Amino acid sequence: MYTFIVNPNARSGLGHRVWAEIERSLKERGTDYQVYFTKYQRHASAIAGELTSDLKAHTLIVLGGDGTVNEVMNGIADLSLVTFGYIPIGSSNDFARGLGLSTDALTALSHILTPSKYTYINVGTMSYQEKKRRFAVSTGIGFDAGVCHQVVVSRLKVLLNKIGLGKLSYAGVALSLMMSLKPRKMTVTLDDSRKMEFESVYFAAAMNQRYEGGGFKFCPAADPSDDILDVIVIANMPKLKALALLPTAFSGRHVRFRGIHIFTCRKVDFVSETALPVHTDGEPIFLQRHMSASLEPQKVRIILS
Repeated sequence: MYTFIVNPNARSGLGHRVWAEIERSLKERGTDYQVYFTKYQRHASAIAGELTSDLKAHTLIVLGGDGTVNEVMNGIADLSLVTFGYIPIGSSNDFARGLGLSTDALTALSHILTPSKYTYINVGTMSYQEKKRRFAVSTGIGFDAGVCHQVVVSRLKVLLNKIGLGKLSYAGVALSLMMSLKPRKMTVTLDDSRKMEFESVYFAAAMNQRYEGGGFKFCPAADPSDDILDVIVIANMPKLKALALLPTAFSGRHVRFRGIHIFTCRKVDFVSETALPVHTDGEPIFLQRHMSASLEPQKVRIILS
């Protein structure tokens, strides 16, 4: 049986309409399925946790955005027992973009029901104040997390979603926030051994996939199946230069410039001189001074398009 976890409010209510199309197709195919609708923040985690608590094999299909993917990943009891299908209808869709998944709902459904390719991907863990959150795409501290927070509270995302331009909300907020941002001193430690001090950091992120924030290719070489985290630190450059470089990150060309630092590791620690915004997969977390990121020992099986 296929189990669907649907966020009906994804992309300002698009989830309701897309699910109606999906359900019609399922009934026409005679597919055996069950569906759960999310009703509040982190409800998808609770649903996934209850479904997988029996520690048996399950096929979970998520209809929503990167935030819904994040919630489901955080709820799964044993990642190695889950086959994960995804029908992306979010604003940024970085999880789908990084894996090359179709953004057409019925095409994605067809690939899920008649799969021809699978991959196994890493899932990250972000730790802070003795708490943990998984991430499928990335986790970050500083500017990128600040953008995620502003997008969540801004009406701009809602308005752009209604005309199909939701991912531009990230770019718009990013440009605005960069103008007011004050870079901070930060210590970055890789694999508990390589310690680096940066005087003025705009943001730092641990990437499991290449894209975040609606298509910014911050770590072009990131591979979610290679058991390695890619880390980006943007630091020690004038604000106008950072602002000018931001658009080049859509193509990944930003990595050629001084002040863009790319590393690989299995674990990374970030310690900021002051508390900064933090996110996992674009979902904001309260201000933190210290956070670390690593990879779960188990991988999750993904149905590819």
